[in-house]
Amino acid sequence: MAGRWQKASSSSALARNAVLFADVVRSRRMTRSFRSDPVDSSLLESCIDLGLRAPSAGKSQGWHVLLLQGEETSRYWDNALPVGKREGFAFPNLLKAPVIALMLADTSAYLQRYSEQDKSHTGLGASLDAWVAPYWTIDASFSTMTFLLALEDNGIGALFFAHAQEEKLRLEFQLPDDVQILGTVALGYAADQEGRQGRSADRQRKTVEQVIHRSQW
Repeated sequence: MAGRWQKASSSSALARNAVLFADVVRSRRMTRSFRSDPVDSSLLESCIDLGLRAPSAGKSQGWHVLLLQGEETSRYWDNALPVGKREGFAFPNLLKAPVIALMLADTSAYLQRYSEQDKSHTGLGASLDAWVAPYWTIDASFSTMTFLLALEDNGIGALFFAHAQEEKLRLEFQLPDDVQILGTVALGYAADQEGRQGRSADRQRKTVEQVIHRSQW
């Protein structure tokens, strides 16, 4: 059956791919209601591989993904949203997501990379305080966004959300101190009925004219 990936017709493969990419970006939404159907591991690995194509400072590549599938997801929810706090939870079908993925940034990868011979002159390998911007966070966010778009391109719904109970999660999954948790992605096949939307869903998207500042602010 033809999907959005096959809608475009053009004399140029480049033009066709541009249309397809725009479709993926525009159709991506945060999914809060899932079916429990499993997601094939090879598909997940393919989407993560695309996330690895995102840029990183000095090719430090500090992005990591902690994957939980099937019954393993209960380890996450039992710490982040214990059973006693689930009554009245606005998005109960979120807990049906068959995959939970923690988005992680390894700060030590940047100190190590910038201590190497070709980068040592920058002084950035000495301390995280030497960095004017947290590129471990920036780069891992690039990879996370690419991962979300890859999931959308494969018909997989996803929700990125801020993690709760960080200390419990660190203990449960034995995360070292130099690994930053950016957030959590719940993913899987969207349920037919999305149910309640997020509180920000009705906010108007900015226009291009509101975003572009030409020559100066």
